[in-house]
Amino acid sequence: MSYCLNPTCLNPENAAYSQRCKSCGSRLLLRDRYRVVKPLGQGGFGATFLANDQALPGEPSCVIKQLRPSGTAPHILQMARELFEREAKTLGKIGNHPQVPRLLDYFEEQEQFYLIQEYISGSTLQQEVKLNGFFSEAGVKQFLSETLPLVQYIHEQKVIHRDIKPANLIRRTQDARMVLIDFGAVKNQVSQAALNQSGQTALTAYAIGTPGFAPPEQMAMRPVYASDIYALGVTCVYLLSGKTPKDLDYNPKTGEMMWEHLVQASNHLTTVLRKMLDVSVRNRYQSAEEVLRALDIEPYLESLAQGLLVKSDPSVKAPTYHRVENSAVLCNNSSAAVSSGGNVAQVAAAIRARRAKNAEAGGMRQGTSAGNSRTLSSNTSIASHNQNSQERKLNSQSLLTAYLKGRRDFALHNLSFLKLSNVDLSETNFHSAQFHGTNLQGANLHNSDFGKASLTKANLKDANVSKAYFNHADLQGADLRGADLSDAYLRGANLRGANLCGANLCGAKVSDEQLALAKTNWMTIRPNGKRGLL
Repeated sequence: MSYCLNPTCLNPENAAYSQRCKSCGSRLLLRDRYRVVKPLGQGGFGATFLANDQALPGEPSCVIKQLRPSGTAPHILQMARELFEREAKTLGKIGNHPQVPRLLDYFEEQEQFYLIQEYISGSTLQQEVKLNGFFSEAGVKQFLSETLPLVQYIHEQKVIHRDIKPANLIRRTQDARMVLIDFGAVKNQVSQAALNQSGQTALTAYAIGTPGFAPPEQMAMRPVYASDIYALGVTCVYLLSGKTPKDLDYNPKTGEMMWEHLVQASNHLTTVLRKMLDVSVRNRYQSAEEVLRALDIEPYLESLAQGLLVKSDPSVKAPTYHRVENSAVLCNNSSAAVSSGGNVAQVAAAIRARRAKNAEAGGMRQGTSAGNSRTLSSNTSIASHNQNSQERKLNSQSLLTAYLKGRRDFALHNLSFLKLSNVDLSETNFHSAQFHGTNLQGANLHNSDFGKASLTKANLKDANVSKAYFNHADLQGADLRGADLSDAYLRGANLRGANLCGANLCGAKVSDEQLALAKTNWMTIRPNGKRGLL
């Protein structure tokens, strides 16, 4: 089909390869090369269309964005032109990023303005939620680990997107990367338009953004970088609950969105989202980097820097991707060049350094300290755990084979019910992994990271977990009889019903309140080195 771009055409649909519209007589081949196939969407300032570029071999798909002002008054037309030109300049400046559509062309024809952009094939997050249901906490963390470095990159270019929402985030089909689209509402912090008589710029004289996703200061025409952080937080609430802002209640006194009762999330993630969604700009995170630090998702940040933000290199083998839950898992099989991942790697290093400093102050060595024990190579996956998916559930043999080949990162993997007795898995990253019912009896897990991992009803009898890191891990009902937990870090771990009879807790970081919930006997060695009941 050929679609007519004339905004006033009453019957824009035409037969394929028609030269002129049968209804209004307009030419159907834009600039003698772009043939519109179908409309994609329409907003206040323009409409988007799917088209084919007939000037290139294979007639590849592209997106045409046509300026459609909401009025014909000179000042409205001027505002729309400036907005469109700004989008073109912004896309030209940041479009070399792999998670932003590339600008292919920009021109004016018959007093109408057109942007030609790279076509991103895939489903929006809005479509994913409607089709598959809302995300788990692991899926949301993976989403943030993909999008926060992108938002940070955009802000480093002195640009505020101002319309981050599920409908503007596409999971690209070819590589499962998250791509941010629709930069029509961007605000360039560097070059402001000339002030008009009201003292406002032509572009900010109108509140731009999506109600509910845009924070108060943005609707008041004073957007800042933290405005995008707020929109990203609202997007996370949507991913966790399936509820749009119009479906939520607001506190009439504070204007705060009331969302916490609708989601299932840990206290840690809830705290981070709460600060992302603070109606006060001063109390909100000021940068994407701050959110990354607060999330403490170091297990995938370094490989994220090496795998997600890469320059194309024909000599490098393309990464392979696997679909997991409502997020993507990137398995980077190459040492691809980093285009904007340096800051992300610095965040990862900072998190590791902070952990190492805390560990040193506490007299123990954490499993996630900086050093050779936590080296994440470019061959390491950015794993996104899905309890219902078999794609990330390793069997015992594949896990041991990967370990013997030098792999030490299994963060967020599903390792439940595996038989791993007497194996050597020391100095390994199991952050947020699942070990429900796994048999690890007699295993060597020295100096491994089990932070936020689930080890409910796992068999760790006589296992060596000395110097292991169990911060906020779930050990409810786990069998730790005779296990070596010396110098282990157990602060925040759930020990309710855990069997610690005969276990060695000498030097372990754990509170009496935690141990009171566990089973102990006269053979248990307490953190102070003495035996006896606690």
